[in-house]
Amino acid sequence: MSTQTDTPGTVTAVYKVTGMSCGHCEGSVSSEISEIPGVSSVKAVASTGEVTVVSAAPLDEEAVRAAVDEAGFELAGKA
Repeated sequence: MSTQTDTPGTVTAVYKVTGMSCGHCEGSVSSEISEIPGVSSVKAVASTGEVTVVSAAPLDEEAVRAAVDEAGFELAGKA
């Protein structure tokens, strides 16, 4: 579920990613997602499988799916 943050002009979305188990996994997912145009920050947490993405506008879920796939993991959808 995308939610508007307190900062005007940004959108925060939380995604579920399966298969992350360590800090290296978090880094791989964060790195790939951060390359999507408009993304300003990414925080991946392996223990919960959640990835929080802050962007200038709502992201195309297929772009996020492709980035997660490129990192070697699977996007389960929005958290």
